Amino acid sequence: MTQAVSLRGVCVALALMAGLGSVSSAASAADGTLKPGVLKVGVEVAYPPFESWQDNKIVGFDAELAQLLSQQMGLKLQLADTKFSGLILGLNADRHDTVISALYITPERTAQADAIPYADTGAYIMVRNDSTIEPKTEKDLCGVTVGLQQGTSWVKKLRELSDSYCKTSGKGAITVKEFPTAPETMQALLAGHVQAQVDIAGAVSMFAERSHGRVKITSPNTIYPQTLGIYVKKGNDALKASLTKALATLRQNGEYTALLKKYARYGITDTQAR
Repeated sequence: MTQAVSLRGVCVALALMAGLGSVSSAASAADGTLKPGVLKVGVEVAYPPFESWQDNKIVGFDAELAQLLSQQMGLKLQLADTKFSGLILGLNADRHDTVISALYITPERTAQADAIPYADTGAYIMVRNDSTIEPKTEKDLCGVTVGLQQGTSWVKKLRELSDSYCKTSGKGAITVKEFPTAPETMQALLAGHVQAQVDIAGAVSMFAERSHGRVKITSPNTIYPQTLGIYVKKGNDALKASLTKALATLRQNGEYTALLKKYARYGITDTQAR
């Protein structure tokens, strides 16, 4: 009799565990996340003002947006620091649920993942304060050695500009040098390894503010204006729908407007305004 009771107890326990597993899987499937109740967001933290470390905490525009979205969705936020070039790769390898890291929406990226437009911005051109050149537009970069973060959309754009305009106009080619991160690109600029740096307006504005006068922005307006996207894995319709709905709610209740206002000086605007 004792043995029969024990076996029955084991069976009940196993059934309960199986049931919990089913509930857990169902919850994960419902919200489209890798782990039930958690929204894991891929970001490259070395990219102020969108994301950066402050007092052992990730802060910035994207970090705050991710927090607002996760709260709206009823999920716990987990930010995953990832190299810029590995953000989409990590998404498709199931290392994170989504990417919110100042990624432009480009054909190359949307071929690999789905994107939800969330903001507009462009790039600024930055040089050392003692520079003899002051490029105001991308065409002024002909004959200039330009530092860019590896994997950014401007790598291709400037190379195409160099071939289609600079060389044919006899102005000299644009020499593109790539670096792993935006801060490393700025260090190359300060060291004189490149003559100019092109990067997203918000990051350049932040670098200029913190440089103690060592660098300056020379472009009066942003170049290559584009739309930033929240990326999700192709086929993950549940998460895409949830994020789209949460963002729409934040726009309606004024929380997103307040966030944009906070970071307005960094050239970040709502894509819906355009």
